[in-house]
Amino acid sequence: MSKSSGKAAENDRISSICDALRQAIIEQALKPGTKLPEDTLGERFGVGRTIARQALAQLAAEGLVDHKRNKGAEVATPSWEEARDLFDLRMSLERLVVSRLAGNLTPEQIAALRQHIAKERAARNTREAISVRLATEFHTILAEMTGSPVLTRYVLEICRRCGLTLTLYARPHSSECAINEHIEILDALEKGDAQAAIRIMHHHLEEVASRALISPTVVQTPSLMDMLAPYANGGNGARAAEAASKSPKTGRGAKNRKK
Repeated sequence: MSKSSGKAAENDRISSICDALRQAIIEQALKPGTKLPEDTLGERFGVGRTIARQALAQLAAEGLVDHKRNKGAEVATPSWEEARDLFDLRMSLERLVVSRLAGNLTPEQIAALRQHIAKERAARNTREAISVRLATEFHTILAEMTGSPVLTRYVLEICRRCGLTLTLYARPHSSECAINEHIEILDALEKGDAQAAIRIMHHHLEEVASRALISPTVVQTPSLMDMLAPYANGGNGARAAEAASKSPKTGRGAKNRKK
């Protein structure tokens, strides 16, 4: 293997670990404050500590992971004050997104967004974490459709950070309200009504932010190895975890331990 191909393979591995950890965080399998030891991640994903460290560094740059002196890495724990700032910034970014898209979406893009909303509706009776992930993806898809790498990057990062705050502070998620508002936003974009799209988006995000006002609940979680099992081998996250929970539990992976 050449040096360049070896580096590409390493980058692909880092990217896949980051994707798995992001999904686990968004689906709330990894809660804020969960420790992320390099050796445990390396064992779970079948890589050395150097690659695990690089993946954690990338997630830290995105604000999803905190590195604490003499304590190692852990899932980030945004403060309530930071949460308010994040949602204010998100509103500004997403107003820019919808103003650019109003009247400029192609029929194929509109169809893709309606298909995604159909997925949101189909997931209403599944785990709340899946509904939250799909709702978040609606916003990141909109950002990607602007064709702006800058907007896409910052919307992606801030949506993930907002997801962390919802894990900590939010009241229960109303998927039906979110779906109806997504439909209204898309209808306004299709009609080219930028002001209506901005107004609906602002109201929608204010409603999401208003739920993030309660103190976190402390719960005992399983070990990091067990929490990441559904994500480590390209599994489908929450669905794999649900299937695993219904099967007989034996051996090391069946034990719940403190972090």
